[in-house]
Amino acid sequence: MTVSLERETALWDAGARIVAGIDEVGRGALAGPVSVGVVALGRCTAWPDGLTDSKRLTRARREALIEPIRAFAAASAVGHASADEIDAHGIVAALRLAGRRALGSLGVAVDAVLLDGTHDWLTPPAPDLFAQVDAWGGAGSGPGDDWAPPPVTMVVKGDLTCASIAGGSVLAKVERDGLMAAAHDSHPDYGWSGNKGYGAAVHLEALRRLGPSPLHRRSWRLPAREG
Repeated sequence: MTVSLERETALWDAGARIVAGIDEVGRGALAGPVSVGVVALGRCTAWPDGLTDSKRLTRARREALIEPIRAFAAASAVGHASADEIDAHGIVAALRLAGRRALGSLGVAVDAVLLDGTHDWLTPPAPDLFAQVDAWGGAGSGPGDDWAPPPVTMVVKGDLTCASIAGGSVLAKVERDGLMAAAHDSHPDYGWSGNKGYGAAVHLEALRRLGPSPLHRRSWRLPAREG
């Protein structure tokens, strides 16, 4: 499966001038931010060689793609929502907050969005007094939910098929990995330079031994501290 500009071209043909591909990184981690990468494109016909889902690339290849992706894009950005914001508002609302931050920092007006996956977490939910925050798929509510994004089209496996979404996934992965590697220096016992905040054995063992750090998502079901 290779990326293309088929989805982007359909939106350009329908009248969109700038199409943004969006992907997230860090949703399933136990520590650190959730990060959202955005690559906004004007009409074009080519993309960087080797571009695909960030999870299918080596670290070296991801890092080598950063400048080609930025040159390819009309604009690009990564937005983050912290562990404290995830605890306060839930993961879905935190994703939306990070996506809004990324879109807001582009400096260009986006006419349409291609979003990886099956659930539109970018569009705020309709007001509902009975809505509950769900850590994976629920509506959630957060700061700034009076905002409306450009029209969103969901793309299953978009990080493998859409050049703009794949670009966003690479930007978000590289930036978030860098943040977690830097955080490792202050919290080396959790092994974040390697596991990037996900539930690897060394991370889980350190949580049982030391308890959570300020960068952990304390609202999540973390291993209990022993002793």
